[in-house]
Amino acid sequence: MGLLTNIVGRSELKPGDHIYTYRAAFAYSHHGIFVGGSKVVHFNRLQAFSDAADDEISDLSSSSCPTFPDCGFKLPNSGVVLSCLDCFIRDGSIHNFEYGVSPSVFLAKVRGGTCTRAVSDPPDTVIHRAMYLLQNGFGNYNVFRQNCEDFALYCKTGLVTVDGPGVGSSGQASSVIGAPLAALLSSPLKLLIPSTVGVATVTAGMHYVNRYATDIGVRSDVIKVAVENLAEKLGYGSSNERTILEYEASNPETAR
Repeated sequence: MGLLTNIVGRSELKPGDHIYTYRAAFAYSHHGIFVGGSKVVHFNRLQAFSDAADDEISDLSSSSCPTFPDCGFKLPNSGVVLSCLDCFIRDGSIHNFEYGVSPSVFLAKVRGGTCTRAVSDPPDTVIHRAMYLLQNGFGNYNVFRQNCEDFALYCKTGLVTVDGPGVGSSGQASSVIGAPLAALLSSPLKLLIPSTVGVATVTAGMHYVNRYATDIGVRSDVIKVAVENLAEKLGYGSSNERTILEYEASNPETAR
């Protein structure tokens, strides 16, 4: 794995790998768990909960895949979906998310959302979590606290952040928030730093420090939660439970 790219070939993939691919001209990356058999389990935003068109919604459609009939499988009201590898990466490349990296390697990475200090659990455990969540859901999508990278990180480590506002475990979200925050916090230092180069250096340094401090492998406000207890911990019911409740609410005579 290089410092600038984590691109891997299909033949290098192993079941349980956390992979990602870039979207919208490298504006952001989409993450998932490779479960073998050319299939990926990943977490998307539901169209019902989106105020605007989302680039990932098309991944939820099974009719667009001519190769695998089960591509696009998901439960009602769940954003966790099973896709084939081709539909997951579209026209992009496959990148392998790195686990257990050293502090120097982490800080040397140009972009967030490519690696973590946290150590991955065994592949069988990772796949079990991903398939369990495919059948039970992962709650509602939130770009800053519960996104596709958070899903993949949980499947790989079993770690979740404790309750409270703020950034989740996603390195992408941390980078998005950390960059403007670093610029804001460094602005008073302009009076002490004579050149724009110095200001830029301080801002960049604070950005990298913030990204490191919010990494799930470094921060102290994380706990390990069994996948069977995840819904209770995060405060959401399974997709099946939500579907039944919604059906009974809209069909009271049938429910009785």
